[in-house]
Amino acid sequence: MEAEFWLERWREGRTNFHQARVTPLLQKFWPALALPAGSTVLVPLCGKSLDMVWLAEQGHRVLGVELSQLAVEQFFAENGMTPQVSESSQGRHYAAGNIEIICGDIFALTDQTLAACAGAYDRAALIALPPEMRPRYAEQVYGRLPAGARSILITLEYAQDRMAGPPFSVGEEEVRRIYAPLTQADAIDRRDILDKEPKFRERGLEKLDSVTYRLRRDGSAKA
Repeated sequence: MEAEFWLERWREGRTNFHQARVTPLLQKFWPALALPAGSTVLVPLCGKSLDMVWLAEQGHRVLGVELSQLAVEQFFAENGMTPQVSESSQGRHYAAGNIEIICGDIFALTDQTLAACAGAYDRAALIALPPEMRPRYAEQVYGRLPAGARSILITLEYAQDRMAGPPFSVGEEEVRRIYAPLTQADAIDRRDILDKEPKFRERGLEKLDSVTYRLRRDGSAKA
């Protein structure tokens, strides 16, 4: 999906993908990763997610990446933070407390930046990307995390012919295919969430599953 699509959604306020609460699946499954306090967690295509606040409250340093400057500015304003702003080749950096968001392209992150991340949390990135971009995303983001990096990935599964994405349906077979050369991917939770997402029923879906994966890079994963 082209960047302009998402920038326009933020400009027009069509952000029903934004959750006004912390994701319960994150709260349930993140602690088992046992990442050390103070470690950096990458949140790609972060928008203004409150999940970043929760991760910071767990003692992590949070590094979000977001295309929309409007989303970044709203995040800090709505959470009562005044960020320090700086520029780099990766984009415009906004930092306050334990949270930093780079307003820029996820594919512009440097090896050094990704190597400093102990893990990642992806609820919005993979399912926002069209099929042809997903392998590149997995390789250039997860493929450059350090050995031992531990992450949570949350996807959606539904009949793609019943509703056009985004968010796109990304099946377990595809997740394993694009992540297997890079990181171990284990599905740890699957649940039907259609009753909690009436907007998807209105768009014609009869079934909507949320699937949570635990990802872990080991020393043999391809860089």
